[in-house]
Amino acid sequence: MAKKKKNTNKLKEKLTFKYRFVVLNEDTFEERFSFKLNRLNVIVLGGVISILLVGLTAMIMAFTPLREYIPGYSSSALKKRASDLVYKVDSLQQQLTVNDVYIQNIQQVLTGKIKSSIINKDSIAEQLRIEDADLAITPIDSTFREDVEREERYSVFEKAIKKTDLVFFAPISGKITDIYNPKEKHYAIDIAVQKDTPVKAVADGTVIFTGFTAETGFVIILEHTKGFLSVYKHNASIHKEQGDLVRSGEAIANAGSTGTLSTGPHLHFELWNDGYPVNPLNYIDFR
Repeated sequence: MAKKKKNTNKLKEKLTFKYRFVVLNEDTFEERFSFKLNRLNVIVLGGVISILLVGLTAMIMAFTPLREYIPGYSSSALKKRASDLVYKVDSLQQQLTVNDVYIQNIQQVLTGKIKSSIINKDSIAEQLRIEDADLAITPIDSTFREDVEREERYSVFEKAIKKTDLVFFAPISGKITDIYNPKEKHYAIDIAVQKDTPVKAVADGTVIFTGFTAETGFVIILEHTKGFLSVYKHNASIHKEQGDLVRSGEAIANAGSTGTLSTGPHLHFELWNDGYPVNPLNYIDFR
């Protein structure tokens, strides 16, 4: 016990033993300055300086732009750009999903895979409650009807109704062998031509589908303005790919007789507007 106490006192004396630090002029040995210190003061001062250096370094790494030059830290601008790119990629993926669903629905309609729906007239009448509707003619209705009938009765010239300002051109020249007939679910016109006759785009547009089906052969579909779609079936070959931009009158395929529904070289041409088939003869002069 005494030995341990003796060692403790000896260590304490070493730590607290004072030294005099003197700075002299080398030539004249003149004392410039001096101060007293001991080992304990040196240890405490070194510890304080070390803590200050560590704290200062941590602040520089955490709160100044210099941290970007330290390995392991990334640039804040780079992080922002990465976040923006992630958001853009997510938006593009959503848009691509919507476009894929839209194209799949168009393909099902154009390949005849659409299911017919049965309309229950009784349920519709019940929902609308026609029997409860007030169909009595009011004085305002009578006046309006008289004005309309008067205008129609005394008008000298018929007013031309412009359905669309989109101009279509004939995709091919030939003999029309089958016309538009919705009752037989033939939503197109068939034009007999020689094999490999160039098939042209009826208007400016974008190719939204190219492919091959067992029944209709090589098919290409263009999307135009005003909600129009043009469909070209039974082609021998296709010159465009999905996503291509085409001009009116530009060759997009060669006519042929591909597909089980084809009986000879011809073009099966369909025209759709806002999701409904329309008669191409009402929009295009094939003469």
